Amino acid sequence: MSHTAIDGRFADLINLNTPVNRLGTGFVFTEGPIWHPTERHLLFSDMPGDVRRRWTSDGTVQEVMRPSNKGNGMTYDADLNLLVCEHSTSSVVRFRPDGGREVLCSHFEGKELNSPNDICVRSDGRIYFTDPTYGRREHFGVPRPLQQGFQGVYMLKPRHRPGDEPTLVSDRYMFRQPNGLCFSPCERWMWVNDTEQANIRMFDVAEDGRLINGKVFASGIKDSNRPGVPDGMKADVDGNIYVTAPGGVWVYSFQGIKLGEIEVPEMVANLHWGEDDWHTLFMCACTSLYSVRLKTRGRNEPFMQSRPTVSPSVATPAPLPPAADPSASPDSTIRIDPSRTVLILQDLQNDVMMEGGAFASTGAPDHARAQNVVENAKSLAEACRRVGITVIHVWMVCEPGHPRLAQHAPLFQGLKGENALVRGTWGAQPVPGLEPKPGDLVVEKMSMSAWETSRLESYLRHGGTDTIINCGAWTNMSVEHTARTAADKGYRVIVPQDACSTMNAQWHTASVDYALGNVATITSVRHVIAALV
Repeated sequence: MSHTAIDGRFADLINLNTPVNRLGTGFVFTEGPIWHPTERHLLFSDMPGDVRRRWTSDGTVQEVMRPSNKGNGMTYDADLNLLVCEHSTSSVVRFRPDGGREVLCSHFEGKELNSPNDICVRSDGRIYFTDPTYGRREHFGVPRPLQQGFQGVYMLKPRHRPGDEPTLVSDRYMFRQPNGLCFSPCERWMWVNDTEQANIRMFDVAEDGRLINGKVFASGIKDSNRPGVPDGMKADVDGNIYVTAPGGVWVYSFQGIKLGEIEVPEMVANLHWGEDDWHTLFMCACTSLYSVRLKTRGRNEPFMQSRPTVSPSVATPAPLPPAADPSASPDSTIRIDPSRTVLILQDLQNDVMMEGGAFASTGAPDHARAQNVVENAKSLAEACRRVGITVIHVWMVCEPGHPRLAQHAPLFQGLKGENALVRGTWGAQPVPGLEPKPGDLVVEKMSMSAWETSRLESYLRHGGTDTIINCGAWTNMSVEHTARTAADKGYRVIVPQDACSTMNAQWHTASVDYALGNVATITSVRHVIAALV
């Protein structure tokens, strides 16, 4: 069985001849797969069978709970508590690692929820779930009258107290049967599909967690000749969307362009990423459990970062953050002396990486969102300031008309042609959230590298610096060129790759894997921050 490519980019995600493996069969109707990152097994629901099962890589399938209150969607929170949507009880429940069970919510406005269906967790601790009516029907739940009168999407706030009511974050009457939901890699957006409407909507996530500015992301997800409907849905590290659909799993780009179809022998109900590198897509499909290997990996979710405690003699493979991160293993260490270190935030300007900027058409804003660069860089800068590390903002700034800017290279031709990064304009300003704070330094340049046309080296030499934490926009140009020169000059360079972005994931990965790795320590923001504590 070969997969179907509709757009050439589909081949970057999966080999068209990659087999779909059946891992187990003979179930009633499977749902809710979730991979445990430390115990390395897959939990899944057999909803009508009223049982929860566990699959391990040796092919063993075991029952772990019967009855299971007809549990459906599942996930873990950052502390590896299991969160389950129970159809029979109309509840979202939490199972602690010690086996304790507590009901997080079961009512809204004093009335029972319909039947929580699918669930996901944001990195700030907010829990989101959909509430269609399927769990009040025969077979998939317990038949009983509806109390709510609408089907919506809900949120449990950070520090939610078990038993308190959730917050409705969607319009009451937008959905007929909201089902699968997932965040973008940067968590600024959420997708929610509707099984009956056969579509996916994309929302902005407001500061208070509510879903706003909804728009139809994809529609017509149906085929009268093939079984399958929008149900489970997940995103990969680049913001592509994988949704259950006729024939298996349909894949859409971040822009809503259908890229292709992963063909599966049975109708797929839900899916999730797993195994040590998060490149395996596990699929619950009617009576069977399947898996397929992809070239890409799932977006980072809070529970994926959990690590087992291992003895020094035991090496446990660890999942990577977006793109390459060779140092992100449990025993990696980065030693940083704040008195001899600076943080460079380079080219994080509106024209470079924001929608509406001069270079938006290159794809830079999309990749910056996928990498969550703004929030990652903001967190890193705040951590550096707390320990006394100087933050240096490096900006490309041109005078009006771009006088004396040579036109010998496409980069400089583009600057002048797009009238970009002009002093005093919105485009030259730092992106929102990364404005200089008291004590920060600002360096202006007129070159790709931060060194050649700025006062950067004077600041570093006079300050006794020997280590540079180097991040920013245009991984394969500004960040890479600055790191290469720094290495030649004798500086130690640390690159938190998830605080870097460029035009697309391929360029970013190529720079990280084949260039920066030779002149710098490649790591992640969380590992740098951990080294500062």
